[in-house]
Amino acid sequence: MQQNSDLLSGRVKNLEDMKRRTLAGNCGVAVFAIAFVCIVVAFSTPSWLVSDYRITGAKLDRLGLWVHCFRSLPDVNDDYQRRFFVGCRWVYDPFTTGYDEIRGFLMPAFMIFTQFFFTLAFIGVFGSLILVLLYFLCGGPDQKYFLLMLKITAFLLLATGTCASLGVIIFACFGNRDKWMPGYANNWFGWSFILAAIGSVAALVCSSLFFTEHHAQERRLRQFKESQLRFEMEHETKT
Repeated sequence: MQQNSDLLSGRVKNLEDMKRRTLAGNCGVAVFAIAFVCIVVAFSTPSWLVSDYRITGAKLDRLGLWVHCFRSLPDVNDDYQRRFFVGCRWVYDPFTTGYDEIRGFLMPAFMIFTQFFFTLAFIGVFGSLILVLLYFLCGGPDQKYFLLMLKITAFLLLATGTCASLGVIIFACFGNRDKWMPGYANNWFGWSFILAAIGSVAALVCSSLFFTEHHAQERRLRQFKESQLRFEMEHETKT
């Protein structure tokens, strides 16, 4: 009788443990919030490369993935230097005369690759947001597809972090090189780029935390099934 009671109490304890998220899962949600904010803000803001504000004659003000801001950029196709671009414009602006003609200068191959990988990261982090909200608000270890959801979340965050990291590395290698933006010696990587780097690392850390959570919940489920089997076998023996 005592043994049967011990098995029942152990089964109840395992069931209660199954319904709780682990520390890795809770930390994963917190780190994901950091990754989400950093990637979204970096994707949307034009401060990947900025000019030294102390340089009064600088032609570049700042630029991002989609918006370029110039103080006075001469048209590289105008031999007589009669056209200058001033202010902030979307890189695909169709309304400014001559702006489309310098798009090849504004968007070299490395910028296109940076846009491509960071756009994938942007899409991935929004897809991950849905899964993380499901995990945090309404998902539970006792649900049928909970483990599958954790695994998909972990892999999606791994892909997001990898794409974001590739975008950051490409821009870091070529973004402030000679013969691209004027005044390269007085330009530096801005806060948008720093947020992109933080977001890429946070996404990779978050992925590892969700892999850890998946492993822990899988082990809990296995232990619960084993305790349930022992309880049923003991119950059949007693009867």
